Amino acid sequence: MIIERPPIELVRLVLAEYRLPWNGVHGLPHWARVLETGLRLAAETGADREVVALFALFHDSRRMNEGWDDGHGQRGAEFAASLLGTQLDLDQHRFDLLYQACAEHTDGGTEGDVTILTCWDADRLDLGRVHITPSRNYLSTEPARRMDTIIWAEERSRKGFVPEIVNREWLPAAEIQP
Repeated sequence: MIIERPPIELVRLVLAEYRLPWNGVHGLPHWARVLETGLRLAAETGADREVVALFALFHDSRRMNEGWDDGHGQRGAEFAASLLGTQLDLDQHRFDLLYQACAEHTDGGTEGDVTILTCWDADRLDLGRVHITPSRNYLSTEPARRMDTIIWAEERSRKGFVPEIVNREWLPAAEIQP
């Protein structure tokens, strides 16, 4: 079964080990905006929607601080790897896409598999939260490079928009101990 949002059990597990404030710069509202933006882009790019959804959950899940945190993407990828075959059910090819997308999401890459590029664009389009306007030079897919997409994503990010999934699903799930 293909999912378009991380399963609640998986969200609960990730949040149980997340060390930063859930409402911080790299917390739940950011993850949810990356999810919504990624799925919006995937509708046009043809990216694997499940990998995009899982990227939103894992890419910043192992941050140690809200500033420069070298290696956090690799740690997120390793965390996902530790769950493969138990809480995470992906074939090897799709898992490899998720792993690479997480591990390399801060490296500035703009070429490669469309699913990975869609993940990276979804994250980069949320830079408004730290007062950075996304640069078309660092966006990889045509839908992400369009000005209407950049403006839409930046406005949500700068205003700290909290997608409905956070309050409706993720926070209530986090309150229930696994």
